[in-house]
Amino acid sequence: MQSPVVSIIMATYNSSAYVEQTINSIIAQSFSDWELLITDDCSKDNTLEILERIQVSDPRVQYYQNQRNRGAAVSRNRSLNRAQGRYIAFLDSDDLWLPTKLEQHLQYMQQHQAALSFTSYDIIDQYSQSRNKVVDKADLGWIDYHQLLKKKATFGCSTVMVDKQLLGDFRMPLLRTGQDYATWLMLIKRAGKALHFPRVLTRYRITPGSISRNKLKKAKRQWQIYREQEKINLVYSLWCFAFYAFRAVFRK
Repeated sequence: MQSPVVSIIMATYNSSAYVEQTINSIIAQSFSDWELLITDDCSKDNTLEILERIQVSDPRVQYYQNQRNRGAAVSRNRSLNRAQGRYIAFLDSDDLWLPTKLEQHLQYMQQHQAALSFTSYDIIDQYSQSRNKVVDKADLGWIDYHQLLKKKATFGCSTVMVDKQLLGDFRMPLLRTGQDYATWLMLIKRAGKALHFPRVLTRYRITPGSISRNKLKKAKRQWQIYREQEKINLVYSLWCFAFYAFRAVFRK
């Protein structure tokens, strides 16, 4: 059996409110040569019932379950262990892709021979209504490791695509939060640079209970990644954090 071109990685935990809508945005893609690999982190709601029903109707969708709650990094890594595609894409269980996300993003990466790429995205609320905010709206071009440390780009997880043939196999660091950002830092060091595709192809959902809404927690996580994950010295960490803080307040 021929391997799919794209492996889509998703972690779920009590995701029943949005996961079917999210998966439907994948099924609706104009590019159809993909597999969706979902690892559930011991959901207590009816997420598994939804996944089972969808898997029966579309064999491109496969789901697995952790034996105990392990966090998003472990869940994503279990899906990565099974990935057969040349390209790896990520989609959080409450976000949405526009119908041409995979097709356009693949074409852009291949046109520019990019090993690592991300796109612009807009913000939606719990009702899937736009909040009229686009993130990474300007054309940022190529981003390097030091620019990513300073958060010149947001690198929304659900926008990222990786060419595994160019970058090799990878796994996410086993962090409870911030594992996606730590992964992009790891991969951009491998690739040398990452390409921004300045087109909104993803809709990122922020709900009242979203982890990402807590700016203090995000700032603490950012600092921990500088010092503990990346082992950056104090002075340069402070320098990068100043850029991060400024952009967190004034980013358009």
